[in-house]
Amino acid sequence: MATHTVVTANALVAVTYNPAPAVLSAADLATVSQSIKDDLNVSHPMMPNFFVREGLLYIPNRQAAIIILPGDVVCVTSRGFPILISKDEIANGTSFTYT
Repeated sequence: MATHTVVTANALVAVTYNPAPAVLSAADLATVSQSIKDDLNVSHPMMPNFFVREGLLYIPNRQAAIIILPGDVVCVTSRGFPILISKDEIANGTSFTYT
């Protein structure tokens, strides 16, 4: 097996996680959460509550939740799969444009 490079020309829906409702609005949290879809079901239904204010991100059809830390960025691809980017990578990495 070899390593690969992943590049996308598409903008992803994303939010910076913060548990405070005054910082991360319920609407923004819901937008990302409702964008997550079942990747194994051919009809790709939504997976509601797969990203929750308590700082948990559930990956469809995988066993456990990922703990999200304040400042981490949660993105969702156009097909509904979540991607987590750490706050350090967003702040100090050179490969992301975050607006």
